Amino acid sequence: MTTGIEAKVVIITGASSGMGHAAARHLAAEGARVVVAARRRDRIAALVSEIAQAGGKALAVTADVTNQEDMQRLANTTVEHFGRIDVLVNNAGVMPLSPLERLKVQEWDHMIDVNLKGVLHGIAAVLPHMTARRSGQIINTASVAAYKVFPASAVYSATKYAVRALSEGLRQEMKPYNIRTTLISPGAVKTELLDHINEKDVQAANQDYVGRVAISADSYARVLAFAISQPDDMDVNDIVFRPTAQEL
Repeated sequence: MTTGIEAKVVIITGASSGMGHAAARHLAAEGARVVVAARRRDRIAALVSEIAQAGGKALAVTADVTNQEDMQRLANTTVEHFGRIDVLVNNAGVMPLSPLERLKVQEWDHMIDVNLKGVLHGIAAVLPHMTARRSGQIINTASVAAYKVFPASAVYSATKYAVRALSEGLRQEMKPYNIRTTLISPGAVKTELLDHINEKDVQAANQDYVGRVAISADSYARVLAFAISQPDDMDVNDIVFRPTAQEL
C-alpha cells in the first residue's frame, strides 16, 4: 500500500505565487518531486532554484491553464522527466470580484476560462496517464465561495460551485481506475487574488476584511500535504478550511 509524500511526482498549477508557491516548497521539503507550472517563467524558475538549493527536486514548466496545448505539454514533459504523474494540483485561479450590474463581461469570461476550463484542461491532460497506470490523485482547489455567495462574488462563486460539481462527478467516475479525487476549499488566505479585483470599492472592502482575518498560504500547503499523504485506499474528497476568525 502506497502512503506518504516522498518520491511522489506532483504537478502544481498557479505555482508562481501564493498557495501554489507555498505548496511546492512544502511538498518538496517532504520529498516530493514537484513540477511547478505558471505563466511567469522567472518566478517558477526562481522557485525551482530555491527548492534545488534546499536539496529538493523540482522542474519548472511555463504553462497557461487556459491553453489546452500548454497543459498537454506540461503533462507530457512531466512524464518524460520523472516517468509518471502521481498527483495533479489544479490550483491556478483568479478572482476579479464585481457586482453583476457593472457588466464586467470580459472578467466573467476570464474567470470561467481560468477557474473552470483551466481545471478541465488539467484533468484532460493527466487523465490518460493516470487511467493507464490505474493510479493517481487529482486535487482541485475551490473556495468557501463554492458553498457561499456574497455580494460581488456571483460569477466567481459560480465557477467554484462548478468545480465542486465537477470534482464530485470525477470522484464517482474514477472508482474503476483507483484514482483519488480531492476538493480543497480555502477561506481567507493571504495571496495575490485580491490584486485581481479592479473595482476599487470592492477591492478595498475585501482587503480590509482579509487583512484582519487571513491566514498564510502555508495553511493550504499543510492541508494539501495531508490529503496526498493518506494511504491509497483512503480517498479524502472534501476539505473546507478557514481562519478561526472567519465567519463567512
